[in-house]
Amino acid sequence: MKELSLDDELSFSSGMSAFEAKHFPIAYDLLLPLAEAGHPDAQYRLAIMAQAGLGMTVNKNSAVKWMRAAAEQNLGMAQHGLGFMYMDGDCVKQDYAQAVLWFKLAAEQGLAGAQATLGNLYKEGQGVEQDLEEAKRWFAMAGF
Repeated sequence: MKELSLDDELSFSSGMSAFEAKHFPIAYDLLLPLAEAGHPDAQYRLAIMAQAGLGMTVNKNSAVKWMRAAAEQNLGMAQHGLGFMYMDGDCVKQDYAQAVLWFKLAAEQGLAGAQATLGNLYKEGQGVEQDLEEAKRWFAMAGF
């Protein structure tokens, strides 16, 4: 991703402020051009908005598009989010193997939630062969 200009940095900051204040239509307008330019944090926020219908109608295709775009740029929270999409069959066809792939990428970045979820997947044998030792390893990494 290219470095943001000062104007883009201000747009991102304003978009994030609007997102956090739950002014989703304003956040959308400010973040969309940045997401289209490849900004992973903007893509992730648009994915959340589209998935949950925050300030817009739920749009599962858009949610997956933006979540995947951010995840493919190694944004851990987006990898975690995409993992849940696959695990729950939300916006995509349920696929535990894909869920494991995305959770593992997020877990390797230190995201405790992804580590714990990965531990559960190993414990239950969902998307991977059941492996209680591997489950314990991931739970320990998550602090359990």
